[in-house]
Amino acid sequence: MKKDISAHQLRAARALIDWTREDLANASGINVRTLVRIENAQTASRQTTLEALTAALEAAGVEFIPENGGGAGVRLARRSDDAQGKL
Repeated sequence: MKKDISAHQLRAARALIDWTREDLANASGINVRTLVRIENAQTASRQTTLEALTAALEAAGVEFIPENGGGAGVRLARRSDDAQGKL
């Protein structure tokens, strides 16, 4: 399944969970220099690279919101303990 994730969404996702580029690189197995180029929109990324990045961020609790007329975005995924007022 192809995911169209923008450089803006990647940066926002990292900020949302307070991860550095190094954190995301370590979690995804992607080189930091590659991540910098992707986040700065200096290069088109391979599908496997995007999948590794999104998988790492989703595992950390990020949910990617597709372009749906209101604009693409990111948010923290709702967890069952959130519904009970716990974090």
